[in-house]
Amino acid sequence: MLQSLRKPSEAEPGRLGRLAKLPVFFDLKDRRAVLVGGSAGAAWKAELLAASGADVDIYATDPSPEMEYLLARGGADGSLTLHRNGWSAEILKDAALAVADLEDEDEAETFAAAAHAVGVPVNVVDKPAFCDFQFGSVVNRSPVVIGISTDGAAPILGQAIRRKIETLLHPSVASWASFAKHLRERVMQHLPPGMARRTFWERFTDLAFRGKAPATYGNTMETVLERIAAQTGETVGRVTLVGAGPGDAELLTLKAMRALQSADVILFDDLVSEDVLELARREAKRMMVGKRGGRASCAQDDINDLMTRLALQGKQVVRLKSGDPMIFGRAGEEIEHLEKAGIPVDVVPGITAGIALASALGVSLTHRDMAQSVRFVTGCAKTGQLPSGLDWQGLADPSTTTIFYMAGGTAGAIAERLIEAGCSPTLPAVMVSNVSRGDERWAGSITDLGWASERRDPTKPVIIGVGRVFKRAAKADARRLGHPLMLGATA
Repeated sequence: MLQSLRKPSEAEPGRLGRLAKLPVFFDLKDRRAVLVGGSAGAAWKAELLAASGADVDIYATDPSPEMEYLLARGGADGSLTLHRNGWSAEILKDAALAVADLEDEDEAETFAAAAHAVGVPVNVVDKPAFCDFQFGSVVNRSPVVIGISTDGAAPILGQAIRRKIETLLHPSVASWASFAKHLRERVMQHLPPGMARRTFWERFTDLAFRGKAPATYGNTMETVLERIAAQTGETVGRVTLVGAGPGDAELLTLKAMRALQSADVILFDDLVSEDVLELARREAKRMMVGKRGGRASCAQDDINDLMTRLALQGKQVVRLKSGDPMIFGRAGEEIEHLEKAGIPVDVVPGITAGIALASALGVSLTHRDMAQSVRFVTGCAKTGQLPSGLDWQGLADPSTTTIFYMAGGTAGAIAERLIEAGCSPTLPAVMVSNVSRGDERWAGSITDLGWASERRDPTKPVIIGVGRVFKRAAKADARRLGHPLMLGATA
């Protein structure tokens, strides 16, 4: 039986799903807008209209302090003119649009009807029945403007979405968009339609999303164009060392968020939390390159070679490290290796565990009545023992706060050496595991550090703080737990 053949055919285009509202962008430059009302909310609407280039006539008999302040300061564009009287139908003639903040339902209906009578789109604040359009949350990277609407159902959700976009969209996008407006006609004159233009704009966009302003590449249009043209032969990607902080995803910097969102490949440490990884670009390939004391770990040389290989393939690589990459993170070795291979490297700092410890306990590491310096010290060498060559006399200085990293297994030895160097056995000490993620906490004196370390969960990383600044934390734990030597979850 012969199999029937099917010829290629064009599929029907997908259907656009339902839109609660049509998103449009209204040009108000040098056009007249009417605003009725003098409340703080009305002041915000007036500022928004003026920022869009409108000449705003404000009708308010008793303007609020916020409105008065706006009028004194002026808008970002357009103009603001106050009329200290009520509104009438005549003020709506020749207006591009009208906005009113009116409490009375009948007056709101009358205002909307008057606007409709002269063909003016109208918005009555918080009264959807009398609105031809709505104001949404705005992300301003003008000329890039992003409007967010929830159809009035969840304004707080709209604001949260705006904040999320704000974190991901670097402010320099505004200057690149302005630059594109000047380039557009020139590109259309010199590049034929199709692939040539598309390739140009793809290179342009790649530069725009690197988080640097056009002026970074030169102070004239020609130098920036040369930079874009030079990308033709670029085959090397780049590596960004990103500090993931102590684990709480909300402690990430905006720059770290943007790096995660632009990565092709993410090489992450064993200690990086799932919450942080959830913020990465979905399409990015994730590879664990775990390095944990006392456990099977990836060799540093293998990590260096992997970063180099991926970058030479043109990938945007993020090396995601817990804490800050430049503090006990072997970043120096990685940077040196990559630079020898001709691979560009960026570094995005993160909150190191020592700073997160201070914040979690509410302790100033350099409280002026107790400490004039702070030291970050590694508590473990490659051998698993205390590092040789530490300045124990300096670490025993009573005016110094010392933070020991990777010191869970050497806590007892640290206490012994500090006491030998002259520290009081009653000097306060703290030990926290998985700092910023609500795990175990202990506080007491250095004589009991070894005892506490033996009773900790050995699968969790700990950080140790020693110094007079921890006295209050030790007392608080004693009151909270009933005994200064007990371990337990943080409150």
